[in-house]
Amino acid sequence: MAEHGTRKLDDLEALRALAHPRRQRILNHLSAHGPATSAELARELDLNTGATSYHLRELAKHGFVEELPEKAHGRERWWRFVPADLRFPLRSEQDEETRAIIDEMNARAITDDMQAFRRAQAAVDPGGWGDAFPYSRGTIRVTLEELAEFFEEYIALLGKYDKTAEEAGPGARRVHTRFFAYPESDG
Repeated sequence: MAEHGTRKLDDLEALRALAHPRRQRILNHLSAHGPATSAELARELDLNTGATSYHLRELAKHGFVEELPEKAHGRERWWRFVPADLRFPLRSEQDEETRAIIDEMNARAITDDMQAFRRAQAAVDPGGWGDAFPYSRGTIRVTLEELAEFFEEYIALLGKYDKTAEEAGPGARRVHTRFFAYPESDG
């Protein structure tokens, strides 16, 4: 997850590059399936090859993907996802445009996650991985400092269990986890 460490993402151009829906699809595919060429990505994601190459270059410009020159053959370029613990500026540090980009990106991500969750539930039978849908919905009463500490402990717990496909071994699957928290309104 955090192979390249923690990265505070406060550059507006990098945020715009990251928030683009097609680029999100490219990043998700590279993260899930490993390195690929722009032609492979275009085919898998039903995108135009030229546009896919452009999006990869834009993502690379901001450090979200990188080329793998050792896999290149002729004009064929291979790309890989660059894992990092991306952190966004606090809402109080965001200007209006940054806030709009982050809010839209988060709303789209939550919608996409719920659709993927429903597809996953519909695709499995009970038993084994079909029972692998733990759910918790809770409320905690904390200070801002305690919430920040809680979040860091959650990230550390993910890091503890995150493994490469080779390290995980047979029978392991990628399991999607999501964390979001929001304070109750005062009213």
